[in-house]
Amino acid sequence: MDPLEDVLTLLDTRSHLSASLAAGGRWAVRFDAPSGVKFNAVRRGACHLEVEGAGEPIALAEGDCYLLTRPRRFTLRSDGEAVPVDAAHVYASAEDGLARTGDGSDEVLLVGGRFSFGDRARSLLLEGLPEVVHVPAGTPQAETLQWALARIDEELRRRQMGSTLVAEHLAVVMLVHVLRLHLARDPDAVSGWLAGLADPAVAAALTSMHARPERRWTVAELARAGAVSRSTLAARFRDTVGCGPLDYLTRWRVELASRHLREDTGTIATIARAVGYGSESALSTAFKRVTGTSPRDYRTSHRAPRSV
Repeated sequence: MDPLEDVLTLLDTRSHLSASLAAGGRWAVRFDAPSGVKFNAVRRGACHLEVEGAGEPIALAEGDCYLLTRPRRFTLRSDGEAVPVDAAHVYASAEDGLARTGDGSDEVLLVGGRFSFGDRARSLLLEGLPEVVHVPAGTPQAETLQWALARIDEELRRRQMGSTLVAEHLAVVMLVHVLRLHLARDPDAVSGWLAGLADPAVAAALTSMHARPERRWTVAELARAGAVSRSTLAARFRDTVGCGPLDYLTRWRVELASRHLREDTGTIATIARAVGYGSESALSTAFKRVTGTSPRDYRTSHRAPRSV
């Protein structure tokens, strides 16, 4: 797996689709701060997005989509003069997966939902993204994204057997493409390991570490993977990711250990060896330095209750 696949899998990324929104005339819908990452795509028409504390409204055209990566209240509207109504009221009267507002027509149609993530999502993924990721339809790279959106729309409209499950999986596909497009279009607007994926040498080092996290990597070996010198890799890695290569490796091993502690019944010593540490004490030292708690205490507080 590559680093992006690794992180999205580790975070247990899931999509939750909401009813589509049809609107016409003058209209505005005000939404509470979402949990997870909110997304919407404009399948027909145009509107404006206003996000609390995020500056000027964003004009959304047909085919555009956006991710809202922070828990901020937001409003979708036809124009600046429209008086907002609460989304809860609009969606309470949804029928057959479609909510309506404004004059009741379908001049504008949006599909949307949210992505939820597992433990530690903000530090791994969301903190590296801007508050709003806007992907205009007119960009040449957006063709695959439009394909995914069209399939989601089709599944939601036709409502065949398993359509919700298919549409939710397609939404995760859409998320991957949005992240790819954002990295390709504006690498300076991201930080952390996501920014590292836009640098060939850093990306090679990240891929190596994710492929074999248990290996005793040196900076020199990681630099050879990226065809650069050790000093060059160290500098570029720190500039983009925000820490040194081996510090990143430690943090990634701790993330892997965290998943084992939540989901597995193996001993801490076994988990330590699986993620690259020779002993339980070595893992415990690294784990407490990164998370502030011991592996044993983390397991106690994060294990899911057993079913009976």
